[in-house]
Amino acid sequence: MAAIPRYRTTSAPALLSAGFRPFFLLSAVWSAGAVVLWLLLLDGLTGLPTAMPPVLWHAHEMVFGYGAATVAGFLLTAVPNWTGRMPLQGLPLGILVSLWLAGRLAMLIAGGGALSAAVDLAFPTVFLLALAREIVAGRNWRNLPVLGALGMLLLANLLMHLGTMGSQALALTGAHLGVATLLALITLIGGRIIPSFTRNWLVKRHPQGLLPAPFGAVDKAALASTVAALLLWTAAPDMLATAGLLVVAGCANLVRLFRWRGLATVSEPLLAVLHLGYAWVAVGLVLLGVSRWLPGLPPTAALHALTVGAIGTMTLAVMARASLGHTGQALTAGPGCVAVFALVTMAGVLRLAAPLDMAAYQVLLILSGLAWSSGFGLFAFLFTPLLAKPRQRQAPTAG
Repeated sequence: MAAIPRYRTTSAPALLSAGFRPFFLLSAVWSAGAVVLWLLLLDGLTGLPTAMPPVLWHAHEMVFGYGAATVAGFLLTAVPNWTGRMPLQGLPLGILVSLWLAGRLAMLIAGGGALSAAVDLAFPTVFLLALAREIVAGRNWRNLPVLGALGMLLLANLLMHLGTMGSQALALTGAHLGVATLLALITLIGGRIIPSFTRNWLVKRHPQGLLPAPFGAVDKAALASTVAALLLWTAAPDMLATAGLLVVAGCANLVRLFRWRGLATVSEPLLAVLHLGYAWVAVGLVLLGVSRWLPGLPPTAALHALTVGAIGTMTLAVMARASLGHTGQALTAGPGCVAVFALVTMAGVLRLAAPLDMAAYQVLLILSGLAWSSGFGLFAFLFTPLLAKPRQRQAPTAG
């Protein structure tokens, strides 16, 4: 991300001075807590008054609770750079945060009914309208696809609620569409920031060395095949053509990733983890495709390579980098930050392995969940003082 534009002086508390502050913090806390709650639900140690089945509640809260909050924090920080307009802050930002919190409460105590659906859908609806206003007012037509992605997230959330009140198959379609949209956003935005950050870092340290390849035909092919494969997977996950296209998309993203010079960044974990997160995207797509032909590889294992591995790693990497850069800190990962990345990586590996060894399934599942919650909990612990302190008058360039 580039620098946030200079702030207008307001009386807003520090936590509401920029979108990344409350949403990154709350998304981390909720992600850690919701997975612990999910583990307790699995073991029958607790229950929820929600009408949504536990499996669907877990999927919903990871995609439309945690995932949506992370997307909000990123876009509320990035859009002012794209449009040149002032960032959303103070009371308007507080209203958005309150709507998100109301949605989480509704899904805890009454998820599955019309009232809880209306409360939960309020946040993505208002957020979409707020972002549309900024992009249109700033005539930033290049980023209209982002609005399309937010619209797809809203539709996916609606499908999950409608499915809960009717067909479970419709709810699963909504969950798949939500995951597909988050992955498409990672492919689109990751394809911008990863080579850009890598180029800037390499130019400073190895000015005569090879740099990431510029955006070109390979990137276009990877984007197009990924979006097509994910849409087909959402609509018809069991088709043979879906499996083939998923493998093609995964291979295209691997080629794309190799062109970004990721191996040259291993000395800086804050940058290398972005490459690792994108590698999870490519590997997860290939695994999801080949699971069609390999009975020993359940589709759920491949799906969690994409959710826990790709989405978890990429969102944490972006949250850490943006939080450091936009609060005036050095763009380097300390021991605590490295531990966060290691924990979420461990969670991804364990969750991928769990269905492959049914004798150890329960143990691996619990260990994966604990690693995930520990990683996000540690992020919240490390970054709360940073995100809650008074803002800088002007953030440094994060590159």
